[in-house]
Amino acid sequence: MNALAAARPAQWPEAPSAAAMPVLPKSLLTLGASLQTARMRRRLAQKSAAVPAQEQTFRSLTSKLAATSFGRRSGVESGMTYAGFQARVPLHTYEQLAPSIERMKRGEADVLWPGQCSFYAVSSGTTVGRTKYLPITAEMFAHFKRAGLDSLLYYSARVGHARVFRGRHLFLGGSTTLTPVPDVEPFIAQTGDLSGLTALHLPKSIEHHLYEPGTDIAQMSDWPAKIAAIVARTRPLDISLVAGIPSWLLILAEALRADAAQGGASPPNLQEIWPNLECLVHGGVPSGPFHEDLREAFGPTVNFHEVYPASEGFIAAQDATPGEGLRLMAEAGLFFEFVPMREFDEARLPSLGAKAVPLADVQAGQDYALVLTTPAGLCRYVIGDVVRFISTEPPRLIYVGRTQLQLSAFGEHVIEKELTDSLLAVCHEHGWTIVNFHVAPLFTTSLTGQNRGRHEWWIELRPGTVQTPTGVPMGAQLDTELRARNEDYEAKRKGGGLEPPVVRLVMPGVFEHWMRHHGKWGGQSKMPRCRSDRLVADELAQVARFNAD
Repeated sequence: MNALAAARPAQWPEAPSAAAMPVLPKSLLTLGASLQTARMRRRLAQKSAAVPAQEQTFRSLTSKLAATSFGRRSGVESGMTYAGFQARVPLHTYEQLAPSIERMKRGEADVLWPGQCSFYAVSSGTTVGRTKYLPITAEMFAHFKRAGLDSLLYYSARVGHARVFRGRHLFLGGSTTLTPVPDVEPFIAQTGDLSGLTALHLPKSIEHHLYEPGTDIAQMSDWPAKIAAIVARTRPLDISLVAGIPSWLLILAEALRADAAQGGASPPNLQEIWPNLECLVHGGVPSGPFHEDLREAFGPTVNFHEVYPASEGFIAAQDATPGEGLRLMAEAGLFFEFVPMREFDEARLPSLGAKAVPLADVQAGQDYALVLTTPAGLCRYVIGDVVRFISTEPPRLIYVGRTQLQLSAFGEHVIEKELTDSLLAVCHEHGWTIVNFHVAPLFTTSLTGQNRGRHEWWIELRPGTVQTPTGVPMGAQLDTELRARNEDYEAKRKGGGLEPPVVRLVMPGVFEHWMRHHGKWGGQSKMPRCRSDRLVADELAQVARFNAD
């Protein structure tokens, strides 16, 4: 029995399972990819069908949600208008959905979505807190399959050919090993990493002709051993596409280059190892801090292709140049809503349902908290991401941060993107390379008892730079960059409510130690870039002190 069959519970329906389809010859797969690429180019050239598709998705999802206990309790009715949905159905956090998800994990049917659900994606995101278990229904697997294929066709359509489908595709994801939910017998429910769950449900033709690193290596959870196994297996193969989170892609590239350089030769880039490598798919975090290193490691002509996936659903993918943002995947089965950040306050979430707007009413240049309704039963779910539309026709957006990961301890309202762009500008000027960073408030109390403070930057740079960085001048440059990007920060600095920032340049390994301690080392894990408290910063201080000792 292969890993795919072993991981699938007995209750999982065999039909219409894509994985049960016969394996097509590679020539038919590449021919089909060429035809679909041509269709996608025509589709992208036409006026966007995003708004009509969203209206159809809304009707389809609400008809299903109305048949569930949670949907009825929340006020969902089949055939209801969006205005009624907007006024009657509250926004939800994970904590509000968690009791229903626990019932689903025990086998109860028709809770958030019609029927039972056997699979749950484990997600901790970038916040430090409760692990989330997100239901992955048959319809959600269909969504991820449709959106994943469309994201690749966006790439082949914009480069004008489908040659990327001729080679093999290496996905650097989490372990595909699933963990049974205990004490729910006779029902069988399993949890795992989303990338692992979707890998276990690949169509047979994709698994046979495209997917790497293969099911056995994909099951591995030991990150260093997994990297070594991937290097040994894939180095002699014809790899045309590599996908993953930027920081982990660099670790893979370093291992491949070191392996290829044995014998004293200088490490090559990955295009010298894989001559047909043409596409680097990256997502999960902004690639800016890693862009130059990725270019050097993967090769001068590799095309970068950005995607915006989440455990709750596939949000957007690149269909044009990087500066134009990512195209919202409005036709893949998710219903999107957007709460203007000027209105957003998690403490007032029950009253914010009427403030959310559908895709038809968004405006370019504004920041929105993203709200999803999905075919897994997540109804008006606030996923915690903040997005900004670059254009509305077609709908293209960028990720700018997390609702809970912002710096506003002193009323400065600084978002992750502004911090990242400021640090990138300073490092680019001096030729420094960012390994990782985190920004937190540092509180002080004045003689009058007024709460004041400053930002504390924890930064790890790659060793061996031409100009040795020091914290004091670096802090001044970061201050200048951030004042130019954020009016609230500038006002606080000018008015004396915020002192100049302080920079802690840490030794190599501090961030790795923190991530390992929190079980975030490898796969799809990400480092929180900022918080309005000192939860992460104080832990980094302990690690840095330990390293110093």
